[in-house]
Amino acid sequence: MSGAAQAVEERPAGGWQTRKVAVSSGVGATIEAYDFIGYGTAAALYFSTYFFPASDPLTGTLLSFATLGVGFAVRPLGGVVGGYLGDRVGRKPVLVASLIVMGLATFCIGLLPTYQTVGIWAGILLVFVRVVQGLAYGAEWGGAILMTYEHAPRRSKGKYTGMVQAGFPVGLLLANLVFLFSVHLPGTWAWRLPFLASGLLVIVGVVIRTKVPESPVFEGVRDRGEIVKNPIAEVIRQDWRNILRALGLRIAETAGYAVAITFMLSYLKSEKLADKTLTLTALCIASAIGILATYNWGRLTDRIGRRPVYLLGTGIMVVFAFPMFLLVNTGSAVLIVIAVVIAYAVCQNSLAGAQGPWFPELFVANTRASGASLAYQFAAVVSGFTPFVVTLLYSAYGWSGAATLFGIYGAIGLVAALVTRETFGPAERKAAQQTDQPVRTAVSH
Repeated sequence: MSGAAQAVEERPAGGWQTRKVAVSSGVGATIEAYDFIGYGTAAALYFSTYFFPASDPLTGTLLSFATLGVGFAVRPLGGVVGGYLGDRVGRKPVLVASLIVMGLATFCIGLLPTYQTVGIWAGILLVFVRVVQGLAYGAEWGGAILMTYEHAPRRSKGKYTGMVQAGFPVGLLLANLVFLFSVHLPGTWAWRLPFLASGLLVIVGVVIRTKVPESPVFEGVRDRGEIVKNPIAEVIRQDWRNILRALGLRIAETAGYAVAITFMLSYLKSEKLADKTLTLTALCIASAIGILATYNWGRLTDRIGRRPVYLLGTGIMVVFAFPMFLLVNTGSAVLIVIAVVIAYAVCQNSLAGAQGPWFPELFVANTRASGASLAYQFAAVVSGFTPFVVTLLYSAYGWSGAATLFGIYGAIGLVAALVTRETFGPAERKAAQQTDQPVRTAVSH
């Protein structure tokens, strides 16, 4: 499609109904983040010991991070399936199904035998369950964000999608609080308990999600007979430029997290800069601050636009890359906490808060789930294998190699933000205040 396409957004009522949808999507996002991110914590602290030969610690760490990467590698497939179904049958069925599958897979991790029990089969089973996790998580984000985005009033889409995005630091906080408690348990219970405990959260999440209504935008597309036969092919053909732009935006956030948080956990442990308790405490503090930070970054995009927030976040990433490691290298508990808080609540959360409204606005309604999910989840491949790559860089060049990679990811996001059009500039914000009129959002291709 050449020129400009006009996607008519029907004006939702807002209020209680929108908050209900946002909270339900955020609860689901919390549970899925607890499950998926909790795996990263376990991979950094435990899995190299319990699932791989202990004769070579570096090899064990690399293999552990490789299983982490496998889950990210299959996320695009989950995104393709979830996006396709989201555009074809609705946002809500994808939300419920992805949560159930993720919950079952995570619970099974808590039951897996170790290398000391079944040898190489332990690692094979771990990879299989991780693949299932990745598929479910890949399908999750698009449905959760779009359900909220399409229910929200135009003037407050950043605010409400910020509530969903804030579910991820909530999940991170819950996961690490459980790990902080379980670290004192004997043997394998230190990592089994967090995964087994997720079963209770999933039951609550499924009950909540089954009670929310379908997206009004999807219902409008369906009622007008505008459902696309093959939304994946359509969005790639018509909107491939926006997919690439969103891919660059997303890489900065998710791959940057993989360096600043996932790899950092292993780095602090291997360099004996902090014990497990201090490391998890720092992450808990950062994620607690990140809950409000993500929500408020999203709200800020409603006031100044999506792109300025992204430019700020990625600019700080570039500048903070080397100071981040200099701070943690001191071994000071206070400075380690400060470094982790800045890396997470400022660098990562600002980008996540802006993505919630910005990504859906890059695509028209009948291919939106496919387009947003493709960009979001294909970037996860880079993120998933970043801990593996950064560990290799660290072994060759020391911490400066890791810092350089973090700065490069920030630069990729900065460039992507510069070449991606603002979707909520002054004209759109003024129109959004005219609540008695439907708002038309121009999407260029």
